[in-house]
Amino acid sequence: MTRLSVNINKIATLRNARGGNIPNVLKTAIDCERFGAESITVHPRPDERHIRYQDVRDIRPVITTEFNIEGYPSESFIQLVLSVVPHQVTLVPDPPDALTSNTGWDTITHKEFLKKVIAQFHEQGIRTSIFINADPEMVKHAADTGTNRVELYTEPYATHFPKNRAMAIEPFIKAAEAASKVGLGLNAGHDLNLDNLNYFARNITNLLEVSIGHALICDALYYGLENTIQMYLRQLRF
Repeated sequence: MTRLSVNINKIATLRNARGGNIPNVLKTAIDCERFGAESITVHPRPDERHIRYQDVRDIRPVITTEFNIEGYPSESFIQLVLSVVPHQVTLVPDPPDALTSNTGWDTITHKEFLKKVIAQFHEQGIRTSIFINADPEMVKHAADTGTNRVELYTEPYATHFPKNRAMAIEPFIKAAEAASKVGLGLNAGHDLNLDNLNYFARNITNLLEVSIGHALICDALYYGLENTIQMYLRQLRF
């Protein structure tokens, strides 16, 4: 069964646009869990333009479902994760000024760096995942870093899905097969939505988790947060 992780960054973006504490990020995390989310994801960036480091610290003690922290493994990010000890940390190769994640790690070029970072997290019992393109070669080398999982970057799938869904899913099937062969767990995320999620989940049979933020929060403006989370869960239950 594929777990739904709700990324609440956009809630923090809305809060920060006005100042104050509306909408309340902590309450949203608790409500997402109450409404059926099986994991909460946050992605703090150095400029704290959405999720702040203090948000991460505040959320950890009050949710009982899984907590996933995404981010580029700068020294400050590493120290935050080690102090909070989430269930999972997802490493992304974003530069500090990136608007959003737009590619996966080159696991050949950055293999030694990733090995060192992942070893620190494993010492604290934190499961690790590496954000990666749907490239079997990158998946194969990801296994050498010691990571537990890889998260497939799904924007290319979402972009091509309306034109040719079979073509769009093909590289992800191959990457998923590669992950299975080298013993890596498989997550996925970026631009998955109510239109393309079910087809993706049906064709990637070893999919453990999807992380969805932007589309889900946008849908919640129309359908309500509780109803939207249930709608996404139904796309994963077949």
